[in-house]
Amino acid sequence: MKRAAPALFLKPLAACAALAILALAAPHAMAQEKTLRIAMTAADIPRTLGQPDQGFEGNRFTGIPIYDSLTQWDLSKADAPSVLIPGLATSWAVDAKDKTKWVFKLRPGVKFHDGSAFTADAVVWNVQKVLDKEAVQFDPSQVGVTASRMPTLKSARKIDDTTVELTTSEPDAFLPINLTNLFMASPAHWQKKFDAAAGATPADKAKAAWTAFAADPAGSGPFKVTRFVARERLELAANKTYWDAKRVPKIDKVVMLPMPEANARTAALLGGQVDWIEAPAPDAMAQITQRGFKIYSNAQPHVWPWQLSFAEGSPWLDKRVRQAANLCIDRGGMKQLLGGMMAEPKGTVPPGHPWFGKPTFDIKYDVKAAQALMTQAGYSAAKPIKVKVQISASGSGQMQPLPMNEFAQQSLKQCYFDVQFDVIEWNTLFTNWRKGAKDPSANGANAVNISFAAMDPFFAMVRFVSTKAFPPVSNNWGYYGSPEVDKLVADARTSFDDKARDVALAKLHTHIVDDAPFVWIAHDVGPRAMSAKVKNVVQPKSWFIDIATMTMD
Repeated sequence: MKRAAPALFLKPLAACAALAILALAAPHAMAQEKTLRIAMTAADIPRTLGQPDQGFEGNRFTGIPIYDSLTQWDLSKADAPSVLIPGLATSWAVDAKDKTKWVFKLRPGVKFHDGSAFTADAVVWNVQKVLDKEAVQFDPSQVGVTASRMPTLKSARKIDDTTVELTTSEPDAFLPINLTNLFMASPAHWQKKFDAAAGATPADKAKAAWTAFAADPAGSGPFKVTRFVARERLELAANKTYWDAKRVPKIDKVVMLPMPEANARTAALLGGQVDWIEAPAPDAMAQITQRGFKIYSNAQPHVWPWQLSFAEGSPWLDKRVRQAANLCIDRGGMKQLLGGMMAEPKGTVPPGHPWFGKPTFDIKYDVKAAQALMTQAGYSAAKPIKVKVQISASGSGQMQPLPMNEFAQQSLKQCYFDVQFDVIEWNTLFTNWRKGAKDPSANGANAVNISFAAMDPFFAMVRFVSTKAFPPVSNNWGYYGSPEVDKLVADARTSFDDKARDVALAKLHTHIVDDAPFVWIAHDVGPRAMSAKVKNVVQPKSWFIDIATMTMD
């Protein structure tokens, strides 16, 4: 599917009301006392078996509520960036002599939802489920969304019941941050599913066991799954025996509904069928607030770019073209289009951030400078450069992808860019991200529009620029890289002192901005609209948000 001209930004809300009602016409859809109903941007329920899909919307809605990780993000503050805090691990340290080994001390007394104990054996088991092909619980379907987020993790070894040693393939100061993405599922609960599963081989039985586990999962998080209907709804109940007293839920039940169309979500909120929507329709913001709903937003480490291909024959191989594209986006106009719900980027992280550095290339709106660069590169209005971008119509953190991309398309036209789009379903696009620009799944695209979290060094920069992150290892979709960049990455990755690591990361970010392997289009502010009866909402400076501490009137 190609889109060559901008359409009306959004259809009238009334036209989507019927769709919203149909999506919610299921048993138990109406609100009950202390029931929180959430409309997600995803087209399907993120996977519940331990390692979610659907991008970080999966972590937000089926990872963090149902499961715990060894380390986690502090989501309790709205006025400061989220930082790493202990989760199922109470402390951790790298070995002074061998910096490929880390020792994690585990939190005692934690129980999974099935009543079994969380121990070092459970950590080893959960590492093996995504890394050890010989382990009976190994699940290939969970590997892609896990290994690409912690590519240096190699193995886990039990020292005693409350101590585990993790080994990396190389010294990696980022490991504790990466472990926020490894969610701990109950080995005992899975084993029961395995024992009851049919299958001619252990692998067949394991696959069936994971399917059964997804329908009836057991993590150790603040909510338990009570009902799961693919593409329709997920219902959670409060885990009243949760180990962290501050996060024992006061909301009894959470219902999550996939609703990828912005108008349908907005109509559902205004019609009283849900209490919370992600990414409301921008032209309905005034109506939403006038009707007594609250809109939450905050600066967050969330980048909305085009990631560019450096494969042979790509039109982006000329740096002048890359920089021209960055100078030709009218971000101020796009911000107006979005009702103010974006920030204008100067790079992957903002000025003032400890990693920003001192780029010489200033990302701004300067059509004349962009046209001059394109002229130098041999392009003109009579001879435009053709580029193709693979995008989605919705999805986790994708903001309002169709109107935003169409706006960028028109903006770039004045600088001699002929932009075409290949529009595909979000989770397919996210899967293609790990396959790379050279894979047939790219369908001839030489850029991809996938928003990403930038809260830690690996997620913000390393996975896009390291040659060790080429597909299918991680998310260097465009095969960007050089020995110089790899050296900058290594300097940062092997700096175990925070200040030294910040200095190294500032040098890396400086290089990235000046070389422009992205077209930086927007930084998200995470708008979500909620009923006024939802209380104690903290919108952190993070991609994530904590449902467990919220209350309802």
